[in-house]
Amino acid sequence: MTKLSLDFYLTTDVVQAARNLLGKVLYTCVDGQVSAGIIVETEAYCGATDQACHAYPNKRTKRTETMYQTGGTAYVYLCYGMHHMFNVVTNAPDVADAVLVRAIEPVEGLDLMKTRRKLKKPGTHLTAGPAMLTQALGISTSDDMTDLLGDKIWLEDQGRVYSEEEVIASPRVGIDYAGDDALLPWRFRVKENKWCSKAK
Repeated sequence: MTKLSLDFYLTTDVVQAARNLLGKVLYTCVDGQVSAGIIVETEAYCGATDQACHAYPNKRTKRTETMYQTGGTAYVYLCYGMHHMFNVVTNAPDVADAVLVRAIEPVEGLDLMKTRRKLKKPGTHLTAGPAMLTQALGISTSDDMTDLLGDKIWLEDQGRVYSEEEVIASPRVGIDYAGDDALLPWRFRVKENKWCSKAK
């Protein structure tokens, strides 16, 4: 049970980073309360070449500035004015790469997650989607720019590794506007894991 090191986040290959994040455990400690889940679904975004990325083509704005920070920084943005989306910034400073965490399998703080989600019998609705998991973990846009090597939001390697046969690579969700880049197989899911989001 080791917190991911800076070296993990500094990788120059954001697609490989998205694949490597599967099986890692995402933790939050909010008001002294810890909750966590295994990452089972991710999507890669590359600011330099990827039309689906907020920072394409290397566009530096108030919104995208976080993506240009050193790898190991949290990028949390608002989608549709209400959904908080958690991303892991990768690569070196001034390179806008990030991985969207789309789903987690809860492992710690389940009652806390249910309370945050206001669900009595949530089933997979608890964390099977990017907006669901941030609410469950207590992550919001106020956590944008958080250092993932710190003690509020962090990721751990607990030795869980998925084989190539256990992982599905497919196009990302909701990016039809991205031209040919919408077809890139940059979404990674753990096969037959019930906690993955339902979007196909």
